[in-house]
Amino acid sequence: MNLIIDVGNTFIKLAVFHADSLVHKDVIKASRFSEALLKVNKTYPDITKCIVSSVGKFDKNLLLNLQKKVSVLHLTKATKVPFTNCYTTPETLGVDRIALVSAAAVQFSEKNVLIIDAGSCITYDFLTAENKYLGGAISPGLQMRFKAMHTFTASLPLLELKRIDFLLGNSTENSMQVGVFKAVVNEIQGFITQYKQEYDDLTVILTGGDAEILLDSLKNDIFANSNFLLEGLHYILEHNKN
Repeated sequence: MNLIIDVGNTFIKLAVFHADSLVHKDVIKASRFSEALLKVNKTYPDITKCIVSSVGKFDKNLLLNLQKKVSVLHLTKATKVPFTNCYTTPETLGVDRIALVSAAAVQFSEKNVLIIDAGSCITYDFLTAENKYLGGAISPGLQMRFKAMHTFTASLPLLELKRIDFLLGNSTENSMQVGVFKAVVNEIQGFITQYKQEYDDLTVILTGGDAEILLDSLKNDIFANSNFLLEGLHYILEHNKN
């Protein structure tokens, strides 16, 4: 069994894979990490390998006891991955993006794949049918856009994200909701359209914390997979098992 620890900007995800099947998943705050890790170890005593991916902050001392029991791989820019990395600044490539591209490489081999991760930022990552990662794009996420309007203006409120089905905002709050939500939907649609014009047989994956709220508003054929990053980390761990 494999233990996956994904430390994000807001939450930590703990997952357990048996073979290639996800059998357990927790999404927790950093303050509950020690408690959740202890529970996972008790529930799944057959865990032999672990991978840790971190874009956020957490107490790494909590892994010391775990390292005494299982083999722990810390995902870095130097970790072996199941694709050819053609990014011109590989040392700056986020480990979350590395995991997403790894999942695409394993699950959609010999296909052109665009992975869209809608989280704190929205990332676009492209893997060719020849298994070459070329790069993509990064833009502000939904909540980041609300925070920017509130922070950099004198009077605009800080709003919570919600799905909308109207085009015209008849109040300041509604106008902000339309501006953020529709802008992101149109941005994603625009990227997909341009990639499809450039690359044949394009597979599009949508994942991330805001994927569910966006999916119904997107018109293209898209595979939605909320566990795509966790699956990618599992594949990286298997790729490095020797």
